[in-house]
Amino acid sequence: MNKNNERHRSSLRASSLIALSTLGLISVALAGCTVGPDFTRPEAPRVADYTSTPYTTQTVAAPIALGQTQQIQTGLAVEAQWWHAFGSLALDRLIEQALTHSPTLAAAQATLRQAEEIYAAQAGSTQYPQINAGLNAQRQQFNPSALGQGGESKTFNLYNPNISLGYNLDLVGGNRRALEALAARTEYSRFELEAAKLTLASSLVATAIRRAQFADQIQATRVIVQNQEAQLKLTQDRLRLGQAALDEVLTLQTQLEQVRATLPQLTTQWQQTEHLLAVLAGQAPGASEIPAFTLADFNLPAKLPLMIPSALARSRPDIQAAEALLHAANADYGVALAKLYPQINLSASLGSQALTTGALFGGSSTVWNMVGQLTQPLFNPGLPAEKRAALAALDAAAAHYQGVVLEALRSVADSLRSIENDAQVLQHLAAADSAAQAAMQSVSRQYKLGAASYVQLLIAEQQAQQVRINLIAAQSQRLINSAALYQALGCGMGA
Repeated sequence: MNKNNERHRSSLRASSLIALSTLGLISVALAGCTVGPDFTRPEAPRVADYTSTPYTTQTVAAPIALGQTQQIQTGLAVEAQWWHAFGSLALDRLIEQALTHSPTLAAAQATLRQAEEIYAAQAGSTQYPQINAGLNAQRQQFNPSALGQGGESKTFNLYNPNISLGYNLDLVGGNRRALEALAARTEYSRFELEAAKLTLASSLVATAIRRAQFADQIQATRVIVQNQEAQLKLTQDRLRLGQAALDEVLTLQTQLEQVRATLPQLTTQWQQTEHLLAVLAGQAPGASEIPAFTLADFNLPAKLPLMIPSALARSRPDIQAAEALLHAANADYGVALAKLYPQINLSASLGSQALTTGALFGGSSTVWNMVGQLTQPLFNPGLPAEKRAALAALDAAAAHYQGVVLEALRSVADSLRSIENDAQVLQHLAAADSAAQAAMQSVSRQYKLGAASYVQLLIAEQQAQQVRINLIAAQSQRLINSAALYQALGCGMGA
């Protein structure tokens, strides 16, 4: 009888092994099958240029500081630290500090690390079997009378150490698609980090230039205030002598107070640039000294880079990030499709079971089991809905990608036109500044010869300073739009 039981158990074990082996071979044969469409990179923009009408590749020059000609060259090699082209060592140091201490970059770097670890965790749990060790110790009391048998109840200990193994066979590639989606999201985080670096550097450049603009405009405005104060004092003296009317004094006083009112506004804007530069650099406002900056601290880049639209789509970080999201959505659609197909799970355990710890490792105490489970969804209305939702998400990601590409093309087009028009504006304002300076010098010579009054000289100086304020704004804008082109092109960042 015992021999028959042993043969029966051996037959069952052999049958189980054959069944699991056959199932394993079938799974391996199907493992190369991955449901869902393979990701294909979107086509690059087919447009040949950024604007409908030709733009100027060489701007006009103006005989003034920051008024030199700029050349826009396609295929020009760009230094990773492109802001060095503006020639400010103080700005270089500030950006270097920001790239090290910015909390925005720290958050983006942490998000990237999180994405990498999530991918590693998912890869470890799906690509390899899961092996666990366990130990179970029980104290039990058995009462034979509960089974209708005679005898006294018995109390005993039961020990059961075991090792279990589980594996989900990726029959149709659902796990591989899930890993593909996580890898794409990791790439998205990496490109988001690059975009954050580019945005940070561009913001620092633009803010530093604005700070220089406000500082120079404050200086010019103070000169106007001084001249108007002198003019008002002379008119008040003439009023006391009966040589001027009260209306003339009141008019001059109104003009003076209006100009004075612009000084606090400019000062506020100048102070706000200091606060913003500190925060961008990862410091609290007032925690470190921020350079004052003047426009004389900056150089205008003589050569600006340009790339064709198809190359832009392969290099700009926000476009690459949108492409990574599209890739992830494509893989998510494959995951939703895989849920409609059979799922196979294999598990096995090996251990021992004995009433005493000394008998745990005897041959008669060995226990084991092997389980193969095949699941095929037959009726689950939620799964087709998940597939449709994943397809809608894929369509949305494709539309988002197209929108990001179009916005990138627009930003480059805007920058090119701005650079072209800025040069023309500066040329005209330089001519106006030259005329105003010539007029002031002419009145100055007449004043020295007694042919012009001191009031006329003050008025000429005020007009020259007003033109100077507008000229400062144009010089600043030309620098800022040059930096905007670097940002629009997604120029690479240093490590």
